[in-house]
Amino acid sequence: MPTYGSTATFDLSIDDIAEEAFERCGLQVRSGYDLKTARRSLNLMLAEWANRGLNLWTIQKQEKSLAATTTSLTGTSLFGSSADDSQQIIDITDVVIRDSSNNEYSTTSISRSTYLNYTVKTTSGRPSQYYFERTINPTLFLYPAADTTYTLVYYALVRMKDSGSYTNNAEIPFRFLPCLTAGLAYYIAMKKAPDRIQLLKQIYEDEFQRAADQDGERTSLFLTPKVYLPSS
Repeated sequence: MPTYGSTATFDLSIDDIAEEAFERCGLQVRSGYDLKTARRSLNLMLAEWANRGLNLWTIQKQEKSLAATTTSLTGTSLFGSSADDSQQIIDITDVVIRDSSNNEYSTTSISRSTYLNYTVKTTSGRPSQYYFERTINPTLFLYPAADTTYTLVYYALVRMKDSGSYTNNAEIPFRFLPCLTAGLAYYIAMKKAPDRIQLLKQIYEDEFQRAADQDGERTSLFLTPKVYLPSS
């Protein structure tokens, strides 16, 4: 009778990922500097992933108190408890306004130009639109200004944690481990194995595409054609 494993807990530490990436480049980790340069490349790659679209495991639900007359939120009033915490936000995907009866009302994202051209930004009412200013210290602008106390509920896409210590595990779903390793091998090849750049880049892109395709929301989509009947 064959014997099978009884666990599903496989993971890789940062130094394991670096070792695998070096081997794909036809190299071996020989010094502390090899690990240091691999960790630096890994952190750069994680930053680059933020430009590739939504990473569902980095989306966090936030609830913040919204006082009357509020037109914007920034700093700790928007995210976290420290002054620089809001810098972690890459984007805001959804915003609703909850009233004192726990009813929740949807809001619509608007552009900077649309918000800028509102003549009276202190118009009072239940906020129904928002503009998210994606600066280093971001600000969420609301329109109209809150006419009473509400709770702001939103989903924030936040940056991934740094790799940190070499003995840490990467804070990603297990299905992204092949992509992470392939990507690091490509990044190392750019510095140490230029003859393998094209091959490793293709493997990395293929691995990332497969992982990203599985990291989406599975919901039904219904399209209804609009019928236009010209007048006679």
